[in-house]
Amino acid sequence: MFKIFSSLRKEFLLLINDKVGLALLFLMPLLLVFIITIIQDSAYKMVNENQIPLLVVNHDSGKEGKKLVALLDSSGLFKVDSQNGIEQSSLKSELLSRGKLLALYIPKTFSAGLESNAEDVSTILMEDLGLEHDTIGQAKVEMPRLSFYNDPVLQENYSYSVMGIIQSYMSVIENSLMIDRMYTNMDLGDKSAVLKKKMISNRVQINQIVASNNNSTVIPNSTQHNVPAWTIFAMFFMVVSLGSNIVKERVSGSFLRLKTMPTTFMLVMFSKMAIYVLVAVLQVALTFSMGIWILPKLGLPQLTVPQNFIAMVAVIFVSSMAAVSYALLIGSLSRTEQQANGFGAISIIIFGAIGGILVPTFVMPGFMQYASNFSPLHWCLEGFYVLFLKGGSWQELKYVFSFLGIFILICQLGTYFKLRLERII
Repeated sequence: MFKIFSSLRKEFLLLINDKVGLALLFLMPLLLVFIITIIQDSAYKMVNENQIPLLVVNHDSGKEGKKLVALLDSSGLFKVDSQNGIEQSSLKSELLSRGKLLALYIPKTFSAGLESNAEDVSTILMEDLGLEHDTIGQAKVEMPRLSFYNDPVLQENYSYSVMGIIQSYMSVIENSLMIDRMYTNMDLGDKSAVLKKKMISNRVQINQIVASNNNSTVIPNSTQHNVPAWTIFAMFFMVVSLGSNIVKERVSGSFLRLKTMPTTFMLVMFSKMAIYVLVAVLQVALTFSMGIWILPKLGLPQLTVPQNFIAMVAVIFVSSMAAVSYALLIGSLSRTEQQANGFGAISIIIFGAIGGILVPTFVMPGFMQYASNFSPLHWCLEGFYVLFLKGGSWQELKYVFSFLGIFILICQLGTYFKLRLERII
């Protein structure tokens, strides 16, 4: 028992004397979670909650242009800024100078074009039905074209989403005009209001349901994604501290001196793993506590802890062991501290990039999604996603435990054989 205590004490003293390593282990995850969550929460709110700022220039002299602007304004989706005095030729520069991301230009022929198109449709329908109607001597006007401007920094899929919203309101106006024109041609007066109301209110409703394997009502948000993701990233960054300690003890001859002591070398390695697994658990406790109690006070979503507490503990433990085992492997393979720090840090960034920490895997190309399966950070993150976002069970975690178990075994065997080759063990 005394040997175990002495070995643990040695590893603890090495850890607390590494000030840079401690900062990376505890301050870095807090900063990452805090900064990234705030940034992504702003993006979530911009898409889901906040009104979209839209600069509208309406040069249409008819009523349909005003109707479109009124529909966009009353929808609650847009914060409409009407500037009808701006010329179309200068709208690009005005968009950028005013700090707007989106702009809509309504041409002079907007109402006339819609009315002309509605008259054509009504005429075709009346002729197909064999009904007589008065032919109005109205000049033909081409179907109008709206001009949609967006800042080049805006993502393309976001611009298409806004264009789809505008197009849906255009459909309401076009259908309303066609119904009015047909009722007028059939001498039914103003009886079209009932039909228009029925067509608008009789649309198919879409219920959004978050897929989950239990009755959890947790809604995915920036906190649910970022707290587990960047905690895992910080876990694996212990390679800078633990890996350099392994190299330092190998180069200085500490490992050889430990062999002369009346204890087994495996006890020394066990002590290292125990201390750093405890460090990883403390990292999780620290960042999760921040997500539960501190982030809500800053107006950010609260981290919702999964109900399956035992499964969460298991995922935290196996993720910690994966991080510690990888750090031991890098420390045993590196010849200098610079190699351990440089290669260890760069490899973790690469694993994080292909594993879905930096960019979600579902937006990656097919071959990169396949490559993500070889990243330990991907499987650690998948384990937390199963628990936090999918309400998963042990059955869904089997692939996570399987891959991470194999990864831990490979790292442990690699460390053992490398130290055995150097006759340290």
